[in-house]
Amino acid sequence: MRHIALTACLLGAASLLAGCDALGVESASQITAKKDAEGRAIGSACRHAVRSIEDCFGGYPRAGKAAVFAGWKEMDEYMRENAIVGMPAEPAPTEATPAVSPKAPDGGKPASASRTS
Repeated sequence: MRHIALTACLLGAASLLAGCDALGVESASQITAKKDAEGRAIGSACRHAVRSIEDCFGGYPRAGKAAVFAGWKEMDEYMRENAIVGMPAEPAPTEATPAVSPKAPDGGKPASASRTS
């Protein structure tokens, strides 16, 4: 009798926890759908930013190539149908190297360093 009651309690608890989304455990199908949606979003963003599909693949190596391509293709079709012009992304600002100042005739010091007030 004790064994049957314990088994029933365990089965009841397992069935309650199996449907509980509050645990934060995602199933394999949910993870796959999420990665696919992220890849499509990346591809769409690359197409809207007027980036080639090769640049998109290189910039996001962890995204699935099939999903990225599908998103890029969908955005390309949408932009062609609705005559939408792409918005090229501005290049990231690069750090300018400091300009080498010419040496002053008074021993190699820059002109600003040789002045005294």
